[in-house]
Amino acid sequence: MLVAVLAAAVMHVALPPDLAAAAHAYDLAQMHNDKAELGRLLAPDYRLFNSGGQVQDKASFIADSTAPDFHMEPFKVEEPLEKVMGDTALLGGVATLKGVSGGQAFTTRLRFMDVWAKREGHWQVVFTQATRVPQG
Repeated sequence: MLVAVLAAAVMHVALPPDLAAAAHAYDLAQMHNDKAELGRLLAPDYRLFNSGGQVQDKASFIADSTAPDFHMEPFKVEEPLEKVMGDTALLGGVATLKGVSGGQAFTTRLRFMDVWAKREGHWQVVFTQATRVPQG
C-alpha cells in the first residue's frame, strides 16, 4: 500500500507554472472562440489528428474553432495525463465536449493528447490527437 501511495505521489508532479498557465489559457481560448489567443498558443506547424480521422493544420483548426455558429461549453479533463520532458510536454485525458456547431447541438466524449513544446521561451501546442470514446 505504501509503495502505491509513493508511486502515485511521484507520478503527479506539478506542471511548471508557465506551462500550467498556457494550458489553462488554451482551454479558455477554445471555449471563448478566441482567435488571437489560439493563434498565439498553437505553433505555426501545428497539426491535429481529429476525432473524425482528418488531419487539420493551424489555420483550419482556428477557423473551425472560431466559426460564428460554433460554441463549446466549459469542460473538465478527466483521467489527466501530464508528463514534462524538458522543453516538451504531453497533456491529455478524457473530456466530454458539449456545444453547438452549425446550429446543431453536440455532445462528444474524446480521449486526447496535446503535445506542447517550449520554443523561444513560450509553450505552444505542436500536435493534438483526438479519438472518440465509444458511448457505453
